[in-house]
Amino acid sequence: MRMIKPMTFTLKTLSCFVASATILLGTFPMSAARHPASAAKRHASAAKRPASSARSAGLVELQLQVLLDRAGFSSGEIDGAGGRNSRKALEAFLASHKLDSSLASGAQSRPALRKALGGDAVEPIVPYTISEEDAAGPFTETIPQDMTEKSKLPGLYYTSVLEELGEKFHSSAALLKRLNPGARFIAGESIRVPNVLIAEPAPPGDAKAAGSQSKPASKPNDAKAAGPRRKPESNSGQNGKPASGGTATIKVVVSKTTSALTVYGNEGKVIFYAPVTSGSEHDPLPLGNWVVTQVRRKPVFNYNPDLFWDAEPASTKAQIPAGPNNPVGVVWIEISKPHYGIHGSPEPGRIGYSESHGCVRLTNWDALRLADLVKEGTPVVFEE
Repeated sequence: MRMIKPMTFTLKTLSCFVASATILLGTFPMSAARHPASAAKRHASAAKRPASSARSAGLVELQLQVLLDRAGFSSGEIDGAGGRNSRKALEAFLASHKLDSSLASGAQSRPALRKALGGDAVEPIVPYTISEEDAAGPFTETIPQDMTEKSKLPGLYYTSVLEELGEKFHSSAALLKRLNPGARFIAGESIRVPNVLIAEPAPPGDAKAAGSQSKPASKPNDAKAAGPRRKPESNSGQNGKPASGGTATIKVVVSKTTSALTVYGNEGKVIFYAPVTSGSEHDPLPLGNWVVTQVRRKPVFNYNPDLFWDAEPASTKAQIPAGPNNPVGVVWIEISKPHYGIHGSPEPGRIGYSESHGCVRLTNWDALRLADLVKEGTPVVFEE
């Protein structure tokens, strides 16, 4: 394969994406994202996510999270306990469908809400047989904090089958354990999982990537997924720019105040919503109007500690291999603001509850959904 000369960038102020911090997909270079080297210190100061109780709010809350996820209104990591992300996702769903906000509270409103979400014909929990492919790995049992040590690994893979299944079914490991007491999570084992739509990422560079998702399962235990195929709207203008008419026009809006990303289609219709982590006191979200410049999957992260305010003094430059536990997750969506973008995360449980280096982070599965919706030229608005 012919090597492509890496792109180079400059940056006057510290931000999420900096000079010499490059994201690459194979031989395709890009600018880069967050540095978790001082995770313990950052986590101590960041807003912390409420711990999920071992006794969840029960099937009612879990069903709501699943149905919202299937409707395109993600609550982030499904945990069965609810919380701020779930509440905001529900509020966004009700507002976008012009439904009474009273449906968000009270046991008497649950049947009407379930019907609005299409839940009368959907089982929130379905059986799933762990496949040989699921259990085959490769896995990276321990992910070191140090960037130099990370760079020595062949890939930032899942740490276990349980973590892999958690991402596959948009769930916390704790929830899967509660749903499957005594499970060993090995090939051939039948387990119970949230009935979410599973995106199947297309191979890097596939021009037909947009809209590729799993086909309907013939039965709940199908090795692919249970649930209907959802075909997203997309831009179709020339040279990657939105079409002026006759086709759907996509716009992405990230709100700093609500810590949420919303994708709008024709006539302002909300077609996707997800919680995000966006910026911090040191690296605030760059408010303004931008456009998508490229979408890359399986990005490699080149880290330059000199350009991060919270880097450890002893840190050195390092190239971090691709994988779901890469600092930018499995997808990088670059925007026209130099060195900034929207990407996945190795810490889905912290989305909406922590801080970033100015960039916008989603769960890996939500980042994959977004990648299927946008293309070069898609408008992106970062607002207060």
